[in-house]
Amino acid sequence: MLETTRAVRIAAVVTAAAALALAFGIRALAGGTLYSNGALQQDSGTALYASAVYAAVVFIAPRCRPLTAGAYALAFCWAVELFQLTGVPHELSRYNILLRLTLGDAFDWIDMAWYPAGIVPLVLAELVARTRGSRRQAT
Repeated sequence: MLETTRAVRIAAVVTAAAALALAFGIRALAGGTLYSNGALQQDSGTALYASAVYAAVVFIAPRCRPLTAGAYALAFCWAVELFQLTGVPHELSRYNILLRLTLGDAFDWIDMAWYPAGIVPLVLAELVARTRGSRRQAT
């Protein structure tokens, strides 16, 4: 079981790194900066942020079922988005780029729909991987 937990955590780190690299790559190729908010950069960044959050949940709780991990990741993303309504993330983001990347800047209803777009494919991929893994163990 320890080997499986380790493999899941390694996969989670690789997934998070890939999501973040892809998000920053899209921003760079689209000619934007970390502060740009074009539709491509904004929407893909939101979905890939959610993918990274899902990977973080899986890293923290590698035995968590995919649907449960997806629900936790989505709840976290939505909570962060709703927190933006307070204005606190906007103020914090003025002082620190890492806080801006983590907490966002301003509430956007469209982001609420893009979070599942980044989480659902990973949940499905993990469900498929677990199904294939259990079939291999059975044979």
